[in-house]
Amino acid sequence: MSEFHSLFWWFVFFFPCFFSISTDFILTQDSSVSPSCQKGFFPCGNLTKCLPRAFHCDGVNDCGNGADEENCGDNSGWASIFDTIHGNPNNMDLSQECYLQQYPQCCACKETELECINVNLKSVPLVSSNVTLFSIYSNTKYKKGQPGTSRLKCCSVCRYLSHNCITSLRPGVFKDLHELSWLILDDNPITRISQQLFTGLNSLFFLSMINNHLEALPKEMCKHMPHLNWVFLPRNQIDFVPDKTFSSLKNLGELDLSNNMIMDLPHHIFKDLKHLQKLNLSYNPLPYLDEDHFKSLKYLQSLDLEKIEIPNINTRMFQHMRNLSYIYFKNFRYCSYAPHVRICIPLTDGISSFEDLLANNILRIFVWVIAFITCFGNLFVICMRTFIRAENKTHAMSIKILCCADCLMGVYLFFVGFFDIKYRGQYQKYALLWMESLQCRLMGFLAMLSTEVSVLLLTYLTLEKYVVIVFPFSNIRPGKHQTLIILVCIWIAGFLIAIIPFWSEEFFGNFYGKNGVCFPLYDQTEDFRSKGYSLGIFLGVNLLAFLIIVFSYISMFCSIQKTALQTSDMRIPIRRDVALANRFFFIVFSDAICWIPVFVIKTLSLFQVEIPDTITSWIVIFFLPINSALNPILYTLTTSFFKDKLKQLLHKHRRRSIFKSEKKSLSTSIVWTDDSSSLKLGMLNKIILGDSVTKPTYL
Repeated sequence: MSEFHSLFWWFVFFFPCFFSISTDFILTQDSSVSPSCQKGFFPCGNLTKCLPRAFHCDGVNDCGNGADEENCGDNSGWASIFDTIHGNPNNMDLSQECYLQQYPQCCACKETELECINVNLKSVPLVSSNVTLFSIYSNTKYKKGQPGTSRLKCCSVCRYLSHNCITSLRPGVFKDLHELSWLILDDNPITRISQQLFTGLNSLFFLSMINNHLEALPKEMCKHMPHLNWVFLPRNQIDFVPDKTFSSLKNLGELDLSNNMIMDLPHHIFKDLKHLQKLNLSYNPLPYLDEDHFKSLKYLQSLDLEKIEIPNINTRMFQHMRNLSYIYFKNFRYCSYAPHVRICIPLTDGISSFEDLLANNILRIFVWVIAFITCFGNLFVICMRTFIRAENKTHAMSIKILCCADCLMGVYLFFVGFFDIKYRGQYQKYALLWMESLQCRLMGFLAMLSTEVSVLLLTYLTLEKYVVIVFPFSNIRPGKHQTLIILVCIWIAGFLIAIIPFWSEEFFGNFYGKNGVCFPLYDQTEDFRSKGYSLGIFLGVNLLAFLIIVFSYISMFCSIQKTALQTSDMRIPIRRDVALANRFFFIVFSDAICWIPVFVIKTLSLFQVEIPDTITSWIVIFFLPINSALNPILYTLTTSFFKDKLKQLLHKHRRRSIFKSEKKSLSTSIVWTDDSSSLKLGMLNKIILGDSVTKPTYL
């Protein structure tokens, strides 16, 4: 209430003229409405020109008339209206002199305004009849249910009930305050009010009951306050609002019902509030919103639905509010359902923004870098594994299949980068169509298929190595046909995990279209069915696989250490154990980097802990694909077998090059010798045959 207090001292001097012009600000049916623009654009005032929403408040006069640089802050509702009507153009300060003849000396007086703050008054004192503002709050001894209202008949602003210990107010307690314009009952433990409580308040235009203990509102509560323009009821315990509570408030400009326990809103609760400019329903446990709740609010400028989950959200909910400039949601994804609104909060989900699919420049670079490393690294390993013949062909086949699965993650990242470029600068215009498109769902399917097949293959390869090292004399090693069957089963299992959300959209919803990158890692708006399926995958299958991998590598390392200590040959180099330990450590560490952040996020989501959106974006773009990028290095490029084979190939290639160069040099030398010998033999024959050999003559 501190902001109210400062405004009162600044503008209350102009209150006597308020009521006569209090309805001037209200839009009428004949008022002009800004020209309609396509989705993602806003009008330039009264001009027919439309600009992308990204140009609003960017510091550049793009419209030409400055309309795109106006209303950069949400001043909708009573604050802007009050400032427009009661602004103090000359910045006149109120005089420090007191014009009241009778008032308690313990109170502070300034002109015709009186404040009795924290002075332990037991009742309303007698004051002069010319008082215009009378504040009595933070008086702990004042606990009466019926204040002395007869002493305040001329008071136009009455804040004398705030910050006290009033638990109830009798019906008709304000019946004599016909001139009262402001009534503030903040911070009192009031639990209930009756319809007759506000009888007689015909001139009231401001009502505030912030931070009380109200559990319900009476039907037609505002029947006796037809001129009420502002109603503030936040931070109470209201669980239900009757259908006709505000039906008599034809000129209501702002309504605040935030931070209550409202579970249901009647279908036509806002039907008669046709001139409402600001509505705040945030922080209420509303399970859904009706499609026609806001249909009659054609002149609404600000709508706050923060922290409200809207599972049935659609574009029809907001299409009638053509003057809506500010809207506040719990989830950035909801902003795509109101593309005509200038400002939508939150501005990003950590991944996308209004302008771009990937909001962060670093993410844009990383998505291409990791996509390139993942794709070409795995393709290189596939080619090298095909070219180099291995003794264990089944293991080599498993590694190549793993590279194929990891390569799909690189393809997915390439698609993310491609669509980011495609929608650059105008993403919000196509956000809803993109997230509901088949391309987005197929991309999500591709990423999920790659992730699950890779996890299952890594688990199988780890168990295979575990059996060989820990049980070297066992006969449970799979053969070629068994390995082929296992690999096929792994791909089928991964395919089923990724394809199941397509089978029933009613059950899973748009499982892959919860964000711009189409990966179902974390979303605050998930219903319990899709959330349960996601948790089953990441905290069920993947967590179990990760624990198996960690346990297997620890057991393998311990088994190797035990064997090395028991051997009689002490010449085994220690550095081999160190190298083996380093290799095992990096394999487990890479898996931990990839999966531990995912497990933490999913675990926190079970306890309804809010997670910053930026963390989610980094996990999807960087941490999750990093395993696919590192697998070629860990399982092929750094293995001793591959390095030895690569050295052999390089050595053979070098020897072959040297041999070719020596052979070429030798062949050249032999040809020259033959030619010279032939020349000598020819000359000898000529000499023997008597041919004369003449010297050449030079002219």
